[in-house]
Amino acid sequence: MNLFSGLEKFGLKADEEMNLFEDESKKGSVAGGVTKEAEIPTEETFLLPKAVRCAVCDKVFKRKMVKNGRVKREEPDMDLRPRHQYIDTLKYNITSCPFCGYTALNNYFEHLPAGQVKLVQEKICANFKPEPQKEEDEIKPYDYDTAVAMHKLSLFTAIAKKAKTSEKAYNCLVISWLLRAQKESLSDDTEENKAKKEACAKEEEAFYKQAYDGFLKAVATEMFPMCGMDQSTVDYLLACMASHFKQYDVASKCIANVLTSVSANRKIKDKALAMKEEIVAVIHKEKGN
Repeated sequence: MNLFSGLEKFGLKADEEMNLFEDESKKGSVAGGVTKEAEIPTEETFLLPKAVRCAVCDKVFKRKMVKNGRVKREEPDMDLRPRHQYIDTLKYNITSCPFCGYTALNNYFEHLPAGQVKLVQEKICANFKPEPQKEEDEIKPYDYDTAVAMHKLSLFTAIAKKAKTSEKAYNCLVISWLLRAQKESLSDDTEENKAKKEACAKEEEAFYKQAYDGFLKAVATEMFPMCGMDQSTVDYLLACMASHFKQYDVASKCIANVLTSVSANRKIKDKALAMKEEIVAVIHKEKGN
């Protein structure tokens, strides 16, 4: 039966054996019969400049913003370090005023009490040396060295403005994640890269420990949510970090908090359960040795 009978009046003639759902992927492209591979998008395609007003010097500048609608999430690391296809969004979770030097994580940049403004002016702006601005760099991607340096400036600013312990701890955590990503991006084909990877690993460990100590102090002195995370997420994160430093008693307590929480979602509980099994296996292995 010809499903397209009646189209003759439009000058069209269809074969009775035409397959509606023929697999087009088996056919080559129109030009040359060769299937064209999908192009890998560059990091620039995910960025756009956004105008921001500095909460300290009141000047307007443009920062790099990620087009969230275009970014595809991938499975995060065990300690919740986010991963995205084609771009590391962590590099752009920072805003830095090129005029006065005030720098902070995006969520903290715009809301600054008068007392902290004064502290930033005294301890950051008074000594900051601005660099010439280049319009063509508006969506030029950050390399890891630049991103790490900006986040260190954010941490330095957080200390200067006497920010909450949780904000400083999260700054340290993001820096450690960036150093981990930088380490992963380097190959072992040269001695220079090997040395750089070793330096990244050492610095990552130092900032990770600062983040761990900071969050332990923050959960004892601050209210939730903390850095945009609820209590179950922070407990799970602490369990990961405690496990990394072989503090299994702390890790077990944090995991128990997650598993017994009535507000924790199923996903975080499943992650906590998987970590509990890993910790038990490691403890048994260590006792066996």
